[in-house]
Amino acid sequence: MTLLGTDVLLAAAQESTGLTDFGDDTLPARVALVVDRLNDAGLDDAGSQAAAYTIDELLTSRLHFVADHARLSLAGEPITAPLFATGEPRSGTTLLHALLAEDEDSRALRFWEVMYPSPPPGPAADDDPRRAQADADWRAILDRIPPWIVSHPYNDLLGDGLPECERTWAFDFRATNPSAWWRVPMTINNFPQDHHAQYALHRMMLQHIQYTRPPKRWLLKGFHGRRLRALFDTYPDARIVWVHRDPVQVLASQIVAFGQINESLAGTLDWTQYAKATIEGSRANFHAYLTDPLVDDPRIHHVRYRDFVADPVATIAGFYDFAGASFSAAAEKAMRDYLVTNRSDRYGKFTYSTDVLPVPVQQLHDEFAPYRERFGIDIETRR
Repeated sequence: MTLLGTDVLLAAAQESTGLTDFGDDTLPARVALVVDRLNDAGLDDAGSQAAAYTIDELLTSRLHFVADHARLSLAGEPITAPLFATGEPRSGTTLLHALLAEDEDSRALRFWEVMYPSPPPGPAADDDPRRAQADADWRAILDRIPPWIVSHPYNDLLGDGLPECERTWAFDFRATNPSAWWRVPMTINNFPQDHHAQYALHRMMLQHIQYTRPPKRWLLKGFHGRRLRALFDTYPDARIVWVHRDPVQVLASQIVAFGQINESLAGTLDWTQYAKATIEGSRANFHAYLTDPLVDDPRIHHVRYRDFVADPVATIAGFYDFAGASFSAAAEKAMRDYLVTNRSDRYGKFTYSTDVLPVPVQQLHDEFAPYRERFGIDIETRR
């Protein structure tokens, strides 16, 4: 079966919403690229229908989002001194984000808000149906991807969970988040990037969600290391905490965790090819960090993974001090309580081994020695 054409999908979303402005004249070209990839993927009828449904959901959400932003003049919402957590995937950044979100003096994105952003969620009641819908979506996602609750136990918050910043531009067709594309039975390829356009949309989402709510500093998390120029151009008063971990362990953990997700979505996975592709993508990041002068920007607070896992709350206190933010006793208590009541192995222990690496481990250690030296990282050994 051939997926519906791009023009048909765009027109159907406009007709069903009664809205016409996607907010970006370049969007149809990206939708067309996705449609072409899906049409070439050999999906069966059910897969094609799921893909069409997903695209329609993203397009209609975007139409409502753009209309709300114009109708309510949300561009005037100030986003002041946001705090970002970053690092390579599988470097402890999700735990860092979860702890930061325990600070009631701050605000974090929630999945239900970015999955169903319109109308702006600020005035929403506790029984707003979007909350229940996002919970149901997440139950279906976890049914589809059973290993994900083990490798990422934070998903147990369902719709109230903490999305990465990349999820804010899913309906821009620039992100491959499994939480957006989980219905489609295939491994989703990377989408075209325009970092400044992506952060402009990210800022719009923060303004959208902040609308009518009392001002709070934003606490956010994403993989921002290769997008620093656009981030700081968009948020010049931002501060970043960046966790650095032994690249060999990062790569091995990524291959297993993300491979499980992709295998669950696609039904089958060429693990050898997937491991090679993962290494190529991530090694490019590690090498780029050594040559990008913005990595040394004074607005970035670099920490070592081993120091973070030894005392996560003390690491956060150091970041707050670096950022000139107040770290209250209530926030510290909430974070320490979280660590007691939310064990990382509460749904089973996520296990992986460097045996999955298609490159000799010592060769990788040698390759990444300059990165380890730059950020004071020891070779990590696992028992």
